Amino acid sequence: MMNPPKLEMVQIGDLAKQLGITTRTIRYYEEIGLMPSPERLGSGVRCYGKEGVLRLKFILKLKELGITLAEMQELSDLYRSTQAQTVVMPRLVEILDGHIAKIDQKISRISLLRQELANYRKKIAELPNPKNQP
Repeated sequence: MMNPPKLEMVQIGDLAKQLGITTRTIRYYEEIGLMPSPERLGSGVRCYGKEGVLRLKFILKLKELGITLAEMQELSDLYRSTQAQTVVMPRLVEILDGHIAKIDQKISRISLLRQELANYRKKIAELPNPKNQP
């Protein structure tokens, strides 16, 4: 008879170290409802299973992509109320589309600024150099 696979649990300090964040960050995500309350050891130390670790990695990926905590909370609340990814994912796509549009605007402004700088540099470079004049 096969034994069920052991569920690997990771303590909060080890998880924070693995992901390059602080334990305070993880606790904060719990406080604001982005992370569920984890299991605790007898000593009270927080321990996370595979689902908790994956959720935290997802939160960090969203943060890296520029998704705000408020937007993440909206998605989390939406999932909690519907329990349907088919409802959450279209909203996430809308949020991502909004961020893409903002980035496109920034790229456009930076491109214009670059062109202005290049034109200004060209004008400056074409000015007569007083050191080379007799």
